[in-house]
Amino acid sequence: MALLKVVATLMSALLLVQSPRASEYQVKAVFLFNFAQFVEWPAVATADPRTPVIIGILGEDPLGAFLDETVRGERLGERSFEIRRYRQLADIDACNILFISRSENERVGQILAAVQNRPILTVSDGDEFAQRGGMIQFVNDKNRIRLRINLEAAQAANVVISSKLLRVAEIVRPSKR
Repeated sequence: MALLKVVATLMSALLLVQSPRASEYQVKAVFLFNFAQFVEWPAVATADPRTPVIIGILGEDPLGAFLDETVRGERLGERSFEIRRYRQLADIDACNILFISRSENERVGQILAAVQNRPILTVSDGDEFAQRGGMIQFVNDKNRIRLRINLEAAQAANVVISSKLLRVAEIVRPSKR
């Protein structure tokens, strides 16, 4: 039953992108929200069950109000959702999911190095993000949003991605540069 719910949620997000009314970033906002249901963080990162699930955006914010609207009133167990927008890497304190904007593409290596030992799910739609060490990359494929997941990067940060999410993604390895 849970698998059906996962598939239905992901399929509805995929269908949204095909709708003339839904933008690419509306779909990505729904995905970011849903990732919280399919990721486990180490106990240290979620010690207080009332601490909000924090979704951060680093750089220019293409998601705008879509993400705020998507999480408004939603909960993950006892935890509410909070959106934080960061201009600088140094501003990131507590964060569960970090969307790294394309505006930060040139600094991705520096950003990933700064958060690599922290239990933060890193997500972006930047070029080769997963191969460069990011955890989840959004890829546009024939008007559909696909996922590329770098499982090694997630494991290194002690972030566990559900097999349900892995089944609908392409698994990639970091490139050796």
